[in-house]
Amino acid sequence: MDFTNKVVLITGASSGIGAATAIYFSKLSAKLALTGRKENNLKKIALYCEKAKGIKPLTIVADLTEDIDVEKLVKETIEHYGRLDVLVNNAGVLTTGGIKDTNMEKYDRVMSTNMRAVYHLTMLCVPHLSASKGSIINVSSIVSSKANTIYLPYNISKAALDHFTRCVALELAPDGVRVNSVNPSFVKTNILKDMGLTEDQIELLVQNIVSRTPMKKTVEANDVAGVIAFLASDQAKSITGSCMSVDGGSILY
Repeated sequence: MDFTNKVVLITGASSGIGAATAIYFSKLSAKLALTGRKENNLKKIALYCEKAKGIKPLTIVADLTEDIDVEKLVKETIEHYGRLDVLVNNAGVLTTGGIKDTNMEKYDRVMSTNMRAVYHLTMLCVPHLSASKGSIINVSSIVSSKANTIYLPYNISKAALDHFTRCVALELAPDGVRVNSVNPSFVKTNILKDMGLTEDQIELLVQNIVSRTPMKKTVEANDVAGVIAFLASDQAKSITGSCMSVDGGSILY
């Protein structure tokens, strides 16, 4: 795969799957526009990316729940590069709680980041992606179709994101724009620390998940990054509207 002269915009690029995806694309010679809320982390990831092929990424600190930041992100990317070829909607938040122990604040926070921000950013990027006949990859989750009682708002947001993927893929297919999602199972990222879990709690969670995974291992962020790059590449030129599991077989249970 080669992304020479291709511009790739990645949200949530300061850590986790987004950071791994940024580094993966940098090794494939992509021109990167990276955004996240944590400026220091974002700059560190940008340095890693620059070392790969000597191409300095554009970094934009933004909160995607703020409309003005979303507009700024698209504006600065186009002003800097003059085009957009790939949009990776990766930014997301996770909260715990089922219908008995949740509240509307949790629901609104998750849906605002995981679905509304994706809708808004994609809408603004569509004219530029249509011009380049580009590609959109949404980072979803296997919980979009595999029920649990622990993360209700998150589960709902990812189910919505999958259907968004299919509907937008259908709408943009005549314009030559492909839209797909990747649906990982558990990936050990900073999102768990952000929720307040201790290292011991995270390790116990990892052991529990591995024991229930057919391949008996966790999914690595780089595994997901590789699938994202594949879906964005010409190798996947006939794939659109797909929700591709990256889960070690977890969806089979």
